[in-house]
Amino acid sequence: MQTFSTSLKRAVAQLNVEVIYTPKDLAEIPIYSADVNRPGLLLTGYDKFFDTGRIQVLGMVEMSYLQEISENERRAHIHTLFALKPPAILVSRSLPIFDEMIEFATEYQIPLLHSPENTTHLISAMNSILSVELAPRITRHGVLVEVYGEGILIVGDSGVGKSETAIELVKRGHRLIADDAVELRKVSDRSIVGNAPENIRHFVELRGVGILNIARIFGDGAIKPSEKVDMVVQLEPWDGEKSYSKTGLEKDTTEIMGVELPLSVIPIRPGRNLAIILEAAAISNRQKKMGYNAAEELMERLGLQNDIT
Repeated sequence: MQTFSTSLKRAVAQLNVEVIYTPKDLAEIPIYSADVNRPGLLLTGYDKFFDTGRIQVLGMVEMSYLQEISENERRAHIHTLFALKPPAILVSRSLPIFDEMIEFATEYQIPLLHSPENTTHLISAMNSILSVELAPRITRHGVLVEVYGEGILIVGDSGVGKSETAIELVKRGHRLIADDAVELRKVSDRSIVGNAPENIRHFVELRGVGILNIARIFGDGAIKPSEKVDMVVQLEPWDGEKSYSKTGLEKDTTEIMGVELPLSVIPIRPGRNLAIILEAAAISNRQKKMGYNAAEELMERLGLQNDIT
């Protein structure tokens, strides 16, 4: 499996963090693990299964323990922690930093950071950031838009009308995340988050017109850096011999990196307003997640609920 990395600078950029010591720019320090660790057991002398690839966070418990033991013990335990060379050590709650920490951080070239934030909130925020930055990812040809809060990944053959549909949706007040190439990240076993590669972010290719900068034309409110993918819509030319869903009782899905997502196949032919269809699809998908299915209600009113499979 491919291993991804991010920089320590990106890992702490959204947090209130002070740099006490760093051997080089934080942007040059790689982070490979999405997990964050509290080294309480290590500081008591138990070092089995210690993961040296994780950022180490010391909170009230760890710092209070180090304060209460003898100076020689404290020095030995802090030395053990820094000698294992984790990617960074972060002290929370603006707790006083021991002189030994700065000494060993300098000796072993380990970034030492300080934050006023609550330990639990700090770890939660770092886990959230790192889970996205280090998530497994693939790039798919398609368009990602946000419609009524639902992330819709539009796929289909080249020239089928994906970009045109996205622009019409943006005109109607919705937001564009990515056009042409969508970078999809598996942030959990149930969630896929999409964003645009940085070099083509906010740009749309419209055949016959050329390249458009959506942010410049429609304003910053028409774009969004990333969005969770809630459903996939596949656009395809109308096939008169193919049977398309009419009721929505069928639960078609597609798989992306092991995550099952709802799938709607939308046939295209002259006269169909795809933007309105996708708005309806987004609302329907949201209602289904909230436990309401219009097709099931109609079948119940007609007394055909037993026919629902």
